[in-house]
Formats: sequence, structure tokens, C-alpha cells
Amino acid sequence: MKPLHAEICWYEMDFTAPVTVRGVLLAKREGLLLRLKSEEATAYGEVAPLTGLHAESLDEALQALTVFLPELSRLDQNTPDKRRRLIDEAALPPSVATGIEMALINLEAVESGSLPSFPAAFPPASMIPVNALLAGDAQAVLDRATKRYAEGFRAFKLKVRKGQLDEAIASIRALHEAFGGKAELRLDANQSLELDEALRFGKALPNGSISYIEEPLTDAALIPEFHAATGLPSALDESLWQRPELLDEIGPEPLGALVLKPNCIGGIAKSLDFAAKAQRMGLQAVFSSAFESSVSLGIYALLAAVSSPAPAASGLDTASFLASDLTETPFSAPEGFADPARAWRDSLRVRPEMIEIVKSWTL
Repeated sequence: MKPLHAEICWYEMDFTAPVTVRGVLLAKREGLLLRLKSEEATAYGEVAPLTGLHAESLDEALQALTVFLPELSRLDQNTPDKRRRLIDEAALPPSVATGIEMALINLEAVESGSLPSFPAAFPPASMIPVNALLAGDAQAVLDRATKRYAEGFRAFKLKVRKGQLDEAIASIRALHEAFGGKAELRLDANQSLELDEALRFGKALPNGSISYIEEPLTDAALIPEFHAATGLPSALDESLWQRPELLDEIGPEPLGALVLKPNCIGGIAKSLDFAAKAQRMGLQAVFSSAFESSVSLGIYALLAAVSSPAPAASGLDTASFLASDLTETPFSAPEGFADPARAWRDSLRVRPEMIEIVKSWTL
């Protein structure tokens, strides 16, 4: 059925400790929930641009969502083709397009009483691995990795920051000594390094110590040169929405993965398109969040589950950096694995005291 009523709700959640996003220090996470109601169901989608990552601000996302929502009255049927056509025609900011699509997919699934289904996807895996996010100085990184390894995590992700490469190298060497051959280590440089810096860094790492490094260079077009000189695979993340043509230009050989953030790519269907392309290219499809709430993490877990016959470890450990969450049962990955069906069902139960209605429509 089509939605009959829509509400935009605002939320705010503290981080457990300040989080740095591309040089911006954040103490809290703010965002919006779109709540859609039909005759039979209620569902949510999250619109959450992240300061330092998204081009659109939260105020701009709110404005774009406010302008678009009356257009939902044109949606005569809530089907994949019709909702994608409606959203694409609106040319929305990526976080807004994702939240609208998420709410519509969830509404369709809640009405049917089944999990969301995705065209041309693989049968969903019953469990998906999750990588543990590491942060801090070398000792803090090793301590957190040791704790998460004991909990069952077998994949880690470490941020690499310009100006702190020696500290990163020390952390990587310590992690390799402790977990080499027993756990996967991924790096993320967030497009921060010039080629000469990246080459010095890559050549200083122990052989076999990392699986790949996300976006090592300020100019991703130089990734083949970086790979030729170091032998290290890279992963594309920001480039997928900034310069999507680079994926074909670079080709699969210098790459290890595509990191898929739906609220940056611009939606769920578009993210699954990239996942299918990763499969064809022999690359991992790694679904990842931008510190969104468990409302988003539930459906992202499902996307990971249908993206491959053997899903890669997903970047959904961001939930552990939130001091509180919007859902009654926050996303979790006990023993390093998440149940995607349970995570999605938990994502539907939003705590009313965590949100504040700011706008409302009858469609």
C-alpha cells in the first residue's frame, strides 16, 4: 500500500567519546527519521548526513526532505521500480534519498509481514561477520583489538591519519605481531595522503599485515601506481560517489573491495548495484555506516547478507561508539557476527522518547 501519513522526526545521540571525521571532531550524532504510516503499518527511514563527510548539512537535508514529501502522493504503488523512479527524478541529496527509500522498503516489508526483498540479490545469509573499528594511540588500538578478538571478532579496521603515520605503523606492527594470520586488518586513509607519503607508508608495513587500505590517496586515479609500487590492494569508498567513473578506469587488479555507504552513494538500490558490480569484478562488497543509528544498521545488515554468497565483514561496528541509540534493541554483533534478520526486525522498534516530531503531512 502507499503511505498515507508522513512525519519528520529529529534526534540527537552522544558519542561515547569524541569522533574525528576527516579532521572534524564530533561529540554527538544528529539526524532525522522519516516515519511513514499506511492503513496497516508504520515504518522508519533515517536521513543522517555526517558533518565532515556529506556535502549536504542536516538543515539542507531537512529542507530537501520537506520539499519532496508531498511528492509521495504520486506513488500509486510502493514497488522497487516505482519508488526508485520517483526518488531518482527528484535529484535528492544522497542522505535524503537513502532515508526515503529505506522508509518505503521498510513499509512494504512490514505490511507484507516478511523481510525486505531485493531484486536480483543472493539468498540472505543467516549470519554476517562484522569488523571491529579501532581508534586511539597504539596501546589503545591494541587493547581494543585484544578485547574484540576475545569477543569473537576476526576483522579489524584502523584509521590512518596524515601526520600520524608513524603511530599508525606502530599500531599495525603490534596488531600483526598479535593477530597476524588469525584476523584480518583493514586500513582507511580517507583520501588523506599524497602519493609519496602513501608509498613510504605502504613500504614500511610488514608483509601480509593488511587486507587493503581504503582510499589511500588524495587522487584516487593514482591507485594503480600505488599498487604497482607496494603490492597493496586499495578499496574505493568516497570515490564511488565522488568520481564513480574511476572504478572502471582503475579496474579490479589494484583493488580489494568496494566500501558501500548507502547514505553517501544515494540509496539502497544504487548500493546493491555496486555490490553486484563488485561480485562481477571479483571484489569484496563491504557495507558500511556513517555512524548512523540502529534504524539504518538493521537494513544495512540485510544488504550485506544478500550482497554475496559469502558476505565480507561489514563496517557496522559504529554502533558501539554511540552512548545511546534510537531502537529498543540496538544493533549488536555478539562473537563478531550479526543476525541480519533479527537486526532488521529490531531496527523497526524506535524508542519514542528519543525522537521529536518537527513536521507532519497527510499524503
